[in-house]
Amino acid sequence: MTIFSKIIAGEIPSYKIVENDKFYAFLDIFPLAEGHVLVIPKIETDKFFDVPDTFLAEILVFSKPIAKAIEQSFPCNRVGVAVVGLEVPHAHLHLVPINHVNDPQFHKRKDQGFPGTIESCAGKNHL
Repeated sequence: MTIFSKIIAGEIPSYKIVENDKFYAFLDIFPLAEGHVLVIPKIETDKFFDVPDTFLAEILVFSKPIAKAIEQSFPCNRVGVAVVGLEVPHAHLHLVPINHVNDPQFHKRKDQGFPGTIESCAGKNHL
């Protein structure tokens, strides 16, 4: 069982944004930017393109209102979308508020922190 499956099951706490029967969205605890959200399928599949086709089609539709809420809640030009998939062996999609093409620097994730980020994001009206 992956750490993401444990989050979905409620065994590990998370700052949930929204969920439905197929997906779970929550704040990343090592955000690239304030408002960084992870969207994960509720089925445990390691590689993103190994999830069933229906999930691939629906994950973007599920993520769209989250991205719109991020844009309304945090100063950014747009919400970047990334699939990296090396951090946790459970398919996931990153929604990251960005202003420049160089903003998504995944290799710097563990090195930076945003004090109070989780608390400030959790208090945003749109998320």
